[in-house]
Amino acid sequence: MNKNGTIWHDTEGNTIQAHGGMILEHEGMYYWYGENKNGPTSTAPSGDIRVDFIGISCYSSADCMNWKYEGLALAASDEPGHDLYRDRVGERPKVLYNEKTGKFVMWFHLDSADYTDARAGIAVADHPAGPFRYVKGIRPNRSDCRDMTLFRDRDGSAYLIHSSDWNKTLRISRLTEDYLDVDGVCGKAFIEQEREAPAIFFQEGCYYMITSGCTCWDPNSALFGTSSTVLSGWKLIDNPCVGEHARQTFFGQSTYVFEKDGAFYLMLDHWKPEDLKNSGYSILPIEISDGHLTIPFREYTDFSK
Repeated sequence: MNKNGTIWHDTEGNTIQAHGGMILEHEGMYYWYGENKNGPTSTAPSGDIRVDFIGISCYSSADCMNWKYEGLALAASDEPGHDLYRDRVGERPKVLYNEKTGKFVMWFHLDSADYTDARAGIAVADHPAGPFRYVKGIRPNRSDCRDMTLFRDRDGSAYLIHSSDWNKTLRISRLTEDYLDVDGVCGKAFIEQEREAPAIFFQEGCYYMITSGCTCWDPNSALFGTSSTVLSGWKLIDNPCVGEHARQTFFGQSTYVFEKDGAFYLMLDHWKPEDLKNSGYSILPIEISDGHLTIPFREYTDFSK
């Protein structure tokens, strides 16, 4: 069993490379997508810490504890100037299954090494493990796009939630029916609050969103917000984390909330900016009571209970 807050390993004993990622359930299997950082950490001319873009990894599991490496779901391009060339940035991949088209659609933060391009990349596949085919990069509703997530609502409609206005505000953009673009319907959350790393879910009539403050690689206090609708009405409530190091989110940062067997779990990245490939992970159960979230740290998370 993998220990929270540490480097995790797959079924072959190799370090799991799925940073900034998410877990998707499909037909009884769970698929973990994330950034493959299995290269040397360097500093770009702009001063930004980076690993050359390798691609987006995919791992599969039946129990969320034993993860098999399925390969690169989306691989870097060997063509200089391509959006996915090694000198580019591809971060925080999120995947949804579109029941109408039968396709798996991936969105991710697509950027230049100095983080001034700030777009969303879109890719599509016939199978959950890929290979995904790169479709295009866009600025959703003409706005800059950095840390991001996807959310599929109960009616099948899907939304892109992303940091914008140089991380000042979170924007929420509804996707087209095929999930391959935005349809022009959009809203904002936490205006001028400087929140990033959004992770959103719905439970019993309420939408919840967990976010991080913008302090670069330094851990900070997570906050959760609530709303009765996806596109508007969001208000910040409190830090959901409790216990030792709660104000540093247990030295992690939110990346996604997923559901398993009726329970919700928060995924955290434990970034090591000096050695990104050895950054660790945590998956922590979320306790929900009367509209309030509580997340205690647990050394191990047993999904069989």
